[in-house]
Amino acid sequence: MKSIATRSMTIAASIALLAGLTACSGMSRQDQNTAVGAGAGAVGGAVLTGGSTMGTLGGAAIGGLIGNQVGK
Repeated sequence: MKSIATRSMTIAASIALLAGLTACSGMSRQDQNTAVGAGAGAVGGAVLTGGSTMGTLGGAAIGGLIGNQVGK
């Protein structure tokens, strides 16, 4: 049951992140890519590590870095 709760919480957080990004129209394209990459990385890290904090933070950091470099 904890696994389902963790995944549900991760999905809810990612939906909230994506909804919040729509309000950030003043951001540059690179900033938007960084934020989306961090959100996607956090979700991926959480799923791959079973919801561990380090996996989520590591995924967010790597995703943000990749998102920042896209389109340079």
